[in-house]
Amino acid sequence: MALTRRQKEVMEFLATFINKNGYSPSYEEVASGLGLASLATVHKHVQALEAKQYLKRSYNHSRSLEVAERYFKEEKAREPKPAEQTIPLLGRIAAGTPVEAIPNSEPLQFSDFVGGEGTFALEVRGESMIDDHICNGDYVLAERVDGVKNGDIVVALVGGTDATLKRYYLEADGRVRLQPANASMGPIYVQPGDVEIQGRVLAVMRKYN
Repeated sequence: MALTRRQKEVMEFLATFINKNGYSPSYEEVASGLGLASLATVHKHVQALEAKQYLKRSYNHSRSLEVAERYFKEEKAREPKPAEQTIPLLGRIAAGTPVEAIPNSEPLQFSDFVGGEGTFALEVRGESMIDDHICNGDYVLAERVDGVKNGDIVVALVGGTDATLKRYYLEADGRVRLQPANASMGPIYVQPGDVEIQGRVLAVMRKYN
């Protein structure tokens, strides 16, 4: 049976008082704290709360009120649940011929991943990374970084407009090689000034229908 508004106020007062002082209030303190007209009213509320199993009483003892486990369980159940972590889905990323990356505000839920503020997700389009088990329709989770090393799978922006997913290599002649993981496709060579590394891949997620 649910608590009435006044019964809830009594329970909140008792729980707060006991938590602060380490012992229960007297009936006089309950009446004073809640502005109740008489001790009889306090007794009435205590009896009702005891019947509903929100309170326990030790008879023949002063300050005998004890908040029962039921109250704490129900209060805990009312606490707002933490929001599930979301990561912005910024758009689609080419895994073949570079295509324009279009921003998208749709969020993805990544409860099993912990990412910093610079973490983002992209949906893969194409099959140039299939030998690394990154397939068309997969989602890659990437982090923004200050630098990458040879062999890292990166989100590369080519020519300021076209984004692609490839392995990064810095060649001896100074060029950047964006290497697909598909034996049927050749690498993309660009000058360092023509490529911007927007992130390094952390994980791949695949949804099966």
